[in-house]
Amino acid sequence: MTTATRPVRPAPSQITTKLPRSSTLVRKREDDLDLESSSPTKRHRVTFDSDVEVRMVEKWEKPPAVIQDAVRRALQSHTTGDSTDYDKVKAVYAPPEDSSQEHASPTAIRNHTAALLSNVSRLNKSCTDLVHSVLSSDWLGRSDDYVHLFVQFLANLVSAQGLFLADSLRMLVENLTTAPPSQRQIHDLPSIPRSKYYSRAHKALQYLLQIVPSACRILLSSLTTQFPHPSDSRRAHVVYVHNLLQIAEYAPVLQMDILALITERLVKIDLQVQEDLEDLAEDVEEGVVQHVPQAQLDSANFLDDDQDSDEESDTDEEMDADVLRTRDITKSVEKMDCILDMLFTYYDQKASATSLDSRQSIVDILMGQFQTIILPTHRSRHTQFLLFHFVQQSSARIDAFVAMCAQTSFDKRRPAMIRQSAAAYLASFVARGVHVSSEIVVEVWDYISTELKRLHRESEAGCRGPDLQRYSTYYSLVQALLYIFCFRWRDLEARPDDDDVDNDLPSIYGEERQWRAGVKETFQLNIFSKLNPLKVCSPAIVTEFARIAHHLHVIYVYHLLETNKRVRLSQCSGPSSYTQLNRETALTARRDEDHQHLDEYFPFDPYHLPKSKRWIEGDYREWVGIPGLDDQEASESESGEEHAGDGDVEEATGTEKSDE
Repeated sequence: MTTATRPVRPAPSQITTKLPRSSTLVRKREDDLDLESSSPTKRHRVTFDSDVEVRMVEKWEKPPAVIQDAVRRALQSHTTGDSTDYDKVKAVYAPPEDSSQEHASPTAIRNHTAALLSNVSRLNKSCTDLVHSVLSSDWLGRSDDYVHLFVQFLANLVSAQGLFLADSLRMLVENLTTAPPSQRQIHDLPSIPRSKYYSRAHKALQYLLQIVPSACRILLSSLTTQFPHPSDSRRAHVVYVHNLLQIAEYAPVLQMDILALITERLVKIDLQVQEDLEDLAEDVEEGVVQHVPQAQLDSANFLDDDQDSDEESDTDEEMDADVLRTRDITKSVEKMDCILDMLFTYYDQKASATSLDSRQSIVDILMGQFQTIILPTHRSRHTQFLLFHFVQQSSARIDAFVAMCAQTSFDKRRPAMIRQSAAAYLASFVARGVHVSSEIVVEVWDYISTELKRLHRESEAGCRGPDLQRYSTYYSLVQALLYIFCFRWRDLEARPDDDDVDNDLPSIYGEERQWRAGVKETFQLNIFSKLNPLKVCSPAIVTEFARIAHHLHVIYVYHLLETNKRVRLSQCSGPSSYTQLNRETALTARRDEDHQHLDEYFPFDPYHLPKSKRWIEGDYREWVGIPGLDDQEASESESGEEHAGDGDVEEATGTEKSDE
């Protein structure tokens, strides 16, 4: 039997593996060598053109797919604590610190923004610094395509990550100011007009409000915060107010709040101007308001103009302090004038709308602003003329405003200062409004007279003398009547067909004017009462009333004015009054007397702002001289004679007493 021998296999280490050699490659290489050796003059297959620019690919210029994947991995690594690639993504949006630092190309920025848009769900709270870098980037000055992409990113960001909504809105509002952070000049890109920056920001903001309607409340907070300070330039205010009014157009739910915000800030400027003017001499004050250069008030080019005429010059340090102060007040007046003109224009467009609801809505807004902002603000000087103009556009609006002022001034639940202010507005509006009819004048007169009769009946018995602290509402209503009479006395005369002519009071003047029933009676009842209103009312108004009433044979009060010179208001005030002093000197007595007179503030005094005054032309009643009185006084002044001598006063006093 034969035994088969099994072949012995070599150990693994002894096995030598040889890669198969491609016969094709070998043959091709050999053929090439043969060709090169046999044909040394044959040209190479690949040649380089010397005219083609050869450069290295920049680190920013990666394909979009590569950048998108890199951004995704960077965000993932950031969540695990590795922020190396994450910081590189932030660096794309960071502005270069100096001119030598490399700029990210527009293509790279676009690709990174597109990558972030695809990974917006990963941008949580841990990525706040990256989101802020993107929001603060200079996106507004780039191409239209990139602006569209950026707005899409914003929309997806606030929809997916609501915590960034306030930051996004704040960024857009900041770009509506004169120092927008996203409007820097971009390297190697052409500059665009400033107005286009604002237009792009408005489109982005409008889009966000459409997809997130609840953003309006958050937006209002940002709008309030970014409003320029009263000391900021005229251009800063005009640009911002212009942009606010645009927002009110595409966000009607915010219209009332935006207009109230503008009015509130305008009132602050108005008050500051009045305080500054009071410290100036009277002739300088009139010059500041009435001689503001008209050429400097054109705000048409403010949106595209980077220069601000309000900026201080290098010569300011060399100017006199009074000159500098006058110049600053002039700039504030110009600022206020421009803002008022913009508001007049805006409200006029709304008041001219075909829709009755739209027109009424604007009136309601103005009325609301009056009650909440203007009326509680003492000594506002110009802002209220918005209401003065638009209320007079219809008799129904006039009735509504008059009724509101009357009800407020009679309401015991309202603070005394509010009631006094309402009485001043009522009297000033009736006196100065051209479109306030005679019927309204008579009705207001009757309202006030009736209320005065009630207050007189309640206060006369316990009255010890004139006391502004205790009877402030009463005195404010008396002063309102005096003021109305000085301007509208012609409307209080009896008409030929009136049966209720007031002939109750005899007079030594012979033939006299005929007055409506109750006119003389109201004056007689209140002026000569224990309350003695002529001692408390503004001396300027009392003097003018006495002059006119005497000339028109209504009532003679000069003897009472002489008596009042010997009356000390501090002696009539209650024991808790602030006017009680241990020792009264001539100086302190004079100070106390002035302090206890009613303020002669009437809110619709002449309006002199040069640009916006055009809106109230035709609405405003200027002072008209009294026939036979002003001419006579002018003649006497020219001849050196005094208006009224002591003998005249004494003679008339005796006559008046006999009449009583």
